[in-house]
Amino acid sequence: MFNPENVPGWPAELVDGPVLLRPYRRSDAAAWSEVRRANREWLAPWESSVPGGWHELNSPAAFRWVHRDQRRSARAGEGLPFAVCLREGGRERLVGHLNVGNIVRRAFCSGYVGYWVDSRVAGRGVMPTALALAVDHAFDVAGLHRVEVNIRPENRPSRRVVEKLGFREEAYHVRYMHIDGAWRDHIGYAMTSEEAAAEGGLLARWRRIRTTAG
Repeated sequence: MFNPENVPGWPAELVDGPVLLRPYRRSDAAAWSEVRRANREWLAPWESSVPGGWHELNSPAAFRWVHRDQRRSARAGEGLPFAVCLREGGRERLVGHLNVGNIVRRAFCSGYVGYWVDSRVAGRGVMPTALALAVDHAFDVAGLHRVEVNIRPENRPSRRVVEKLGFREEAYHVRYMHIDGAWRDHIGYAMTSEEAAAEGGLLARWRRIRTTAG
């Protein structure tokens, strides 16, 4: 029988101000589908190529398979999947996704981060906050030593997120992943737990940046 206490860092809820990261629920199907379908032009150019139409692949029915796969990876200790939500006016709204996936333990203790956010809340600091929360959690409670993020060179909004938080640009991956109908190059960013600790944690770094900018 599954015992969540055997999976470091999972399940968990992470909060900073109005930004909440939490495990997905079966009841998220309609909200997830609405956000995904509304953001086709915003998201499709950056996501891996899979057979099927966008409307079908992002239906409430399709969410059942997404949710099942996320639960499996989390229970196996291979992923930390989070629904990214905003809590405003006493209501909670699903606005994105973040996953620390492909986690390998033992001598590696590393994972890859992927994320997306609703274009209707882009530019409000939601994703930098979410990423800072998740990486601090991955290094602390989940016990990872290193996280990587791979982003297409053309995806400036996503690159700005990791650059704000101090991720190192350390590699250029030629024809790394099949996205939007072709094999696309990616820039590899990374951070270790020592680098995050030197900042006092990524959330502390992000708060300093916001205070300075504001």
